[in-house]
Amino acid sequence: MNREEAYTILHKYMKGQNYLDHSYAVEVIMRGLAKRLDPGNEEYWGIIGLLHDLDEEQCDWQNDMSVHGPTSVEILKKEGIDDPVMFEAIKAHNPKNGKKARTTIEYAILAADPMSGFVKAVAQIYPDKKVASVKPKSVLKRFNELRFAAGANRDYMECIEFTGLRLEDLIDVALDEMTGIAEQIGL
Repeated sequence: MNREEAYTILHKYMKGQNYLDHSYAVEVIMRGLAKRLDPGNEEYWGIIGLLHDLDEEQCDWQNDMSVHGPTSVEILKKEGIDDPVMFEAIKAHNPKNGKKARTTIEYAILAADPMSGFVKAVAQIYPDKKVASVKPKSVLKRFNELRFAAGANRDYMECIEFTGLRLEDLIDVALDEMTGIAEQIGL
């Protein structure tokens, strides 16, 4: 599957702009992480980021988190996709479905997912609300303020360390990559 095919599948099952913006943000963060962790496979990593929440509007995850991830895999299978590495990574972004991250790409998606929302939350407190204005040390400072964006799972973000990168590296990648699509995602 290429990016264009993934984009078509995403838009078939996801309509909410906030969900789409989040998917685009996680896509570019995953591409940025691939540049450091698996050069040459940026598109593949990006597709996993793009499709990680494919089931967001297709299942009752609010009442049963165990269905979030596995439902995306079932949708992809229905679309004719057969990619066990992708399936396991998509499931691993939500450990509440029983899948624990074990590989580099699985830890990357687990960390990238909440980081995208966290960076957005930091940008929202800036006067211009632009991600380009956000400095890495501001993200790190807010990361240590547990009441700020309390719903963002800091443990998941820190799982980036299982890839050999530091939290600061993840922050740098997220800021750089999200700045590159800032207009598209309203930041």
